[in-house]
Amino acid sequence: MAAIAACMVLAAGPSPAADIAAALKDIEEHPASGPHGEKPVLASDLGLTPEEIAKIKSMNATAAIVMHYTASDWAKAQMAGQKAALDMLGIKIIAVTDAGYKAEQQVSDIETVMARKPNVMISVPAEQNGTAAAYKRAAASGIKIVFLDQTGAGMSPGTEYVSLVSSDNRGMGKAAALLMAQALNGKGNIGLIPHASDLFATVERVVGFKEAIKAYPDIKIVAEQGVGGPDFSGESERIASGMLTAHPELNGIWAVWDVPTEGVLAAARASGRAPKDLVITTCDLGVNIAIDMAKNGYVKGTGSQRPYGAGYAEGILAGYALIGKSAPPYVVLPALAVTKQNLIAAWPMSNGTPPPQVVTDAMK
Repeated sequence: MAAIAACMVLAAGPSPAADIAAALKDIEEHPASGPHGEKPVLASDLGLTPEEIAKIKSMNATAAIVMHYTASDWAKAQMAGQKAALDMLGIKIIAVTDAGYKAEQQVSDIETVMARKPNVMISVPAEQNGTAAAYKRAAASGIKIVFLDQTGAGMSPGTEYVSLVSSDNRGMGKAAALLMAQALNGKGNIGLIPHASDLFATVERVVGFKEAIKAYPDIKIVAEQGVGGPDFSGESERIASGMLTAHPELNGIWAVWDVPTEGVLAAARASGRAPKDLVITTCDLGVNIAIDMAKNGYVKGTGSQRPYGAGYAEGILAGYALIGKSAPPYVVLPALAVTKQNLIAAWPMSNGTPPPQVVTDAMK
């Protein structure tokens, strides 16, 4: 992070540029605790010996990927990381499901997957409470569950699930707030579009954003409305349009991840506001917001996850479960602050691949 922070061109404001860079570095080096106060263990600290890998391969194990939602660049990178790790361990993926962010669909998906008797399930709950009973039935049947971003409500690590893997979402929210403050020179009126859900990961983002923005008393939150989905882009476009109409003085909008931010971008363009008059920051690093950032558009920065690395860690933890190796209850990947200045370097750190040609072309 030190190299990333150093390469950023930070605007002068009430807080000196060096202070913002130091704050971003501190966010990466000190990730927040888990949902129940669990000590964060870095994904980079996980590992399997050659002997352990050989043992896992000999088991001819199977896995199911039970997702809440797959229609995002984040999900694609996450699943690519999962597949890379599972392939390396010789674990065959026998099912991939998408619940469309609906708990009732995910319960059905879990039941369908259980009938196929996978050894391991990697999953993110669409809702903690609405899916918990189904996850508990899966665990009771002998399936080893690795969670990402949040667990089923009331479930215990080590007995009902292997581990929870998450990005430092609070840190991501803080990074997005600092980048907002930087772009606004510490002064302005802003609107927030959080996620209308109890999802631990996205709740942490708005908590982190609000914590960090408090350091800038001349930045006022004048509007806030959550987006529930499943049409996150379309719904966010309507919310952002309403904010821009109701608050013509609005200087900035933060949205909870890149897909809702695409809707905010559409609203901003339709409003006729110039990028110099409206700052957008977000969390996650998808293609469309990266293109806008590269073109000096509305998006001035993002507090990104590292979804490929998270997915890979989930696959490694599946291996831990198969051989009975003790796993930490909470595994975290640090937040990654991204602006145009470090976009190309940050892309593979987030997504595990070189930046797409459409993004590199937009930098020219």
